[in-house]
Amino acid sequence: MNPYFVWEPFTEGAGWRPFAQLLEADVVAERVAVSRQGLVAMFGLDEAAVPERVVASVLFLGYASRLLSPPLADALRGEVRAAGPGDLWWRPVPGGPLPMAVSPVGARPAGDLFDVAVLGLVAPLLEVFRARFRLSPHVLWGNVASALGGAAGQLGEGAWPAVAGLLDRPPLAGTAIVGRRSLRRRNCCLYYRIPGGGTCGDCVLRKP
Repeated sequence: MNPYFVWEPFTEGAGWRPFAQLLEADVVAERVAVSRQGLVAMFGLDEAAVPERVVASVLFLGYASRLLSPPLADALRGEVRAAGPGDLWWRPVPGGPLPMAVSPVGARPAGDLFDVAVLGLVAPLLEVFRARFRLSPHVLWGNVASALGGAAGQLGEGAWPAVAGLLDRPPLAGTAIVGRRSLRRRNCCLYYRIPGGGTCGDCVLRKP
């Protein structure tokens, strides 16, 4: 469909780094710095105009999309890959979707999507971003909701009931309103704070 739904098969010697490295504050800070420089260049701004915390929030949203889109697509086929942090790999790039790979893993029922993907993969990374950049959990979990909504928008109408079910469960409960084919979050990823950034389609700051 698009790169957000791709987990490549892991192969040795292809430049892959263990996903566990992204659970280290120093590594996350380095990735945020790279992303910040990219935004500075893209908008032609002074670095001071691009707040680090805003970049961290936006980058986490992208990472959440990479971790959630493939399992959500899996769930529509009746099962999810039982991938934990030790089974995933990533490769650094200056911008765009983060390349990811997965080692051979078994499968679990589609009903385990929340435990496997949200709690098992996204929650540990969220805690690193929250602690390192002092970001609100409400903003970060709203980013997770937005990532799920973005994936459902690509997968089609059949994905929305699954997303609605995930958003009924804490800590996602209350982060967004899910319609038949849309999602409107109750908070903002902070992207609007970058001059010229604007607001996302599901942002609470946009008119319904």
